[in-house]
Amino acid sequence: MENKLYVGNISFQLDEQQLEDAFGAYGTVKSVRIITDRETGRSKGFGFVEMETGEEAQECISNLDGKDLSGRNIRVNIAREKTDRNDPRRRRRW
Repeated sequence: MENKLYVGNISFQLDEQQLEDAFGAYGTVKSVRIITDRETGRSKGFGFVEMETGEEAQECISNLDGKDLSGRNIRVNIAREKTDRNDPRRRRRW
């Protein structure tokens, strides 16, 4: 069972500690990362939370998906593996 979660629609004012606190209520958080813009350092509004077990990850999805966190309804689901941007199957066809 997967234990890395994608968290979308994060408030731009939310920091990693606040995100960890919210998810920590449902299990042991191994890591938290909010993705930021390289140039401005501003949050892109999504991130990743890794839980200790897959069961804890499912508990987070059940309890937090669609719930209000700092004024925004967050989206929580299992993170997908990053795909290769040079993969020809991903290229746009005009």
